[in-house]
Amino acid sequence: MKPSRLIKNSDVMKDSYVMVDGLHTVAEAIKLAVGNDVSMLLVNKRHEQDEYGMVLMSDIARKVLAKDKSPERVNVYEIMIKPVLSVHADMDIRYTARLFERFGINKAPVIEAGKILGVVTYHDIVLKGMLPHL
Repeated sequence: MKPSRLIKNSDVMKDSYVMVDGLHTVAEAIKLAVGNDVSMLLVNKRHEQDEYGMVLMSDIARKVLAKDKSPERVNVYEIMIKPVLSVHADMDIRYTARLFERFGINKAPVIEAGKILGVVTYHDIVLKGMLPHL
């Protein structure tokens, strides 16, 4: 049996993403998400030893809308996920899928040398990683 070609996160990730500052308001974050047609925003580090964060539209729905808070008065840092679970660019997508399953997530930033290269999702893994090889 011929071994399958290694498919890495860098092969299937989306290299476009939107980065925000933790001090942005949720209202500003929503406008950025809508304007860029994304369902998640990455939150930049405050300094070199800091970690990246992430805010999902579901976080906004649960932590702002459902609690009847004003999106103009809540900052992203108050509701973001931090530190965010990230994956290496050269990691096999099979391991990424296992990691997603283990931690109950479906997307993660792809990191190389401490910098975000893009974002990988289950959707990307299946449609870009598996489908071409079926």
